[in-house]
Amino acid sequence: MKKVSEEIYNRINNEIYNLEGDRWWHQDFSLNLIRTFINPFRVDYAKKVLTQFIMNPEKINALEIGCGGGILSEEIARMGFNITGIDPSEQSLNIAIKHAADNKLNIKYEKGTGEKLQFQNNTFDVVFCCDVLEHVRDLPEVISEISRVLKNGGIFIYDTFNRTYFSKISAIKILQEWKRWAIMPPHLHVWEMFIKPDEIRSLLKENQLTWKEHRGMKPNISYLKMLRYLHKRAIGELTYEEFGKKFLMTESMSTQIMYMGYAVK
Repeated sequence: MKKVSEEIYNRINNEIYNLEGDRWWHQDFSLNLIRTFINPFRVDYAKKVLTQFIMNPEKINALEIGCGGGILSEEIARMGFNITGIDPSEQSLNIAIKHAADNKLNIKYEKGTGEKLQFQNNTFDVVFCCDVLEHVRDLPEVISEISRVLKNGGIFIYDTFNRTYFSKISAIKILQEWKRWAIMPPHLHVWEMFIKPDEIRSLLKENQLTWKEHRGMKPNISYLKMLRYLHKRAIGELTYEEFGKKFLMTESMSTQIMYMGYAVK
């Protein structure tokens, strides 16, 4: 897999993360849906994986790449890890710093990108990269950098979108483009930047990371019911907060739309 072309990369709207105001933690903004119905699955999955390897979390140094406003970093901190979060957006980092301070959480935040991590080799025991890999300009370089900063025996936990017909319909058409259901900003995701499972497995192998598993993600309600909730949110009958409480993401045998996984160095 190669670095994404400028033509494709320029189509993605990463500027949403630089919007003024506390959009990450605002209960009636689209980004807060990460906290309400995606993060519970991510955190449960991470705990299940990490309990196989880690006995004393207080001695574990963890890194989150693309931390945004700190929604996942705060959950990692509550696991007891020493967590550092990096993000290219100063606006998002300022929000993350303030929210962590307000909640008395000890989290270190720094400006940075996955393509050029500002840390020495073999620094971290765990690296998290969730809903980020499909946003980066140079995925092979990001995976290379993750391997570099991981200690031997370190764990890389990630999730992303699969590049399939089903993900194009659901994540692009329904959630972003078709007004009857769309609840996400236009160009939040670009389908051509989605990553097939065999592509990430290949990149992991090239960078001395041993792939262990992939687990699909799906809503815990029927897709028909989810479409009804999406329509109500799109026409304003549900707030984002109300919508986010209607269902959760759960594990699925299918990786056709979204999947989580981990690898070990």
